[in-house]
Amino acid sequence: MSDPADRVELGSINEAIVRGVQASLPGWVERQAARILDAWGRLDAGERDRVDAEARAAGRAATDRVSTELDALFAVDPVAQRTTPLEIVRTAYREPTAVLRGAGVPEVVRDAFDERSWPDDVYGLVPRTFADLDDEALAPLHLAWGLAKAKVLREQRTLD
Repeated sequence: MSDPADRVELGSINEAIVRGVQASLPGWVERQAARILDAWGRLDAGERDRVDAEARAAGRAATDRVSTELDALFAVDPVAQRTTPLEIVRTAYREPTAVLRGAGVPEVVRDAFDERSWPDDVYGLVPRTFADLDDEALAPLHLAWGLAKAKVLREQRTLD
């Protein structure tokens, strides 16, 4: 078993990530949908209001889904985790993509790396880092999480 203080530190970071995602992800989804809709510019005012409302609902849905997946990841012992919080957050493109598709927005041109890495992200929405969610407190937490997890794993390995 690793040092309990290291596990407490990791647990605190886990909680901070979930709180940060819950605070920032709804707005991120709305902003991403609005960015693409503004660039496309083909909706009349009434249609735009409807799609903006769908984007708000998509933001709540993405936040609920991603938060649940983060909670599930953090419930697993660190040695058995097979993904990272950022990989889970990166899936948040799904909900605004559905909104944009539903509005009839055509896919955007993406570079070859993005097409290979995220083939279903047809609007180029995937957040690269936590900083993309526009939350200064959330931005450094992925690095902090990795360092805290490494401490737990290193301590666990020395005890085995």
